Amino acid sequence: MTKEFNQIMNKIKDTETIIIHRHVRPDPDAYGSQLGLKNYLKLKFPNKNIFAVGESEPSLDFIGTFDEVTDEQYQDALVIVCDTANAPRISDERFNKGNFLIKIDHHPAVDQYGDINYVNAQASSTSEIIFDFIEHFNDTKVINVSVARLLYIGIVGDTGRFLFNNTTPHTLEVASQLLKYPFDHSEELNKMGEKDPKLLPFQGHVLQNFELDDNGFCKVVITQEILNQFGIAPNEASLFVNAIADIQGLKIWVFAVDEGTEIRCRIRSKGIVINDVASEFGGGGHPNASGVSVNDWGQFNTLAQALINKL
Repeated sequence: MTKEFNQIMNKIKDTETIIIHRHVRPDPDAYGSQLGLKNYLKLKFPNKNIFAVGESEPSLDFIGTFDEVTDEQYQDALVIVCDTANAPRISDERFNKGNFLIKIDHHPAVDQYGDINYVNAQASSTSEIIFDFIEHFNDTKVINVSVARLLYIGIVGDTGRFLFNNTTPHTLEVASQLLKYPFDHSEELNKMGEKDPKLLPFQGHVLQNFELDDNGFCKVVITQEILNQFGIAPNEASLFVNAIADIQGLKIWVFAVDEGTEIRCRIRSKGIVINDVASEFGGGGHPNASGVSVNDWGQFNTLAQALINKL
């Protein structure tokens, strides 16, 4: 940790423009780590040009906003990518236009695309890593309530409010330090859980139309017709990937949404490694939470059978 953190900080010190990226289809940890790092660096280096880029996710707009950056600003810039396992998933393809590239992530190291790669797969989240980075330089006195709020949201998001098995004693230690800052963590948790009332009929559909077999495998299939029926977008449908997580006997489930050009499959499990199956189909992620895109429902059925074989 010490070596890589020092190398990263030295590059930051030597560069005037820093542009921070994260993955497409952002989640709270992507937002929290990216914006938390940006705000920390702006406090530590107020004279540097520091930006965070990428498409926004409307359901997460309460967390923060992003910057518009021109192609010219990438010249001689340091690019840092947070929370992104492989290069094709980086939001904004201009990440490779900078002068130097750094990867900071907690997913299993598959694609080491950076000039410096810091990956800690034992960390609950990239937000946890950013806090460790800050603490390594004794900069907890530098950060403010905004940074603490962002990193806390990221950690809470990727640990499922500390329910997932990636929650470690260190995770809770970090969270306890962040809670010393005066933000309303209950309000933030409420915002993360809130859903537009128009989505609740769709939630009812999911709860009435899952397919569970005797071995504990479950699939939820959301076609374009279903999206049109309930008047929702694919990203809104994906909010309900864990709607069936409390089913007794459930071991592996896949939540598949037809996004038009591809079928996005979110795979979850309880104590069974499934990211190896995701990798076989061109995806990836964590041992118990992964994702993959397939071209058609025939390929989806092949994926489902591979997950069944894991059981």
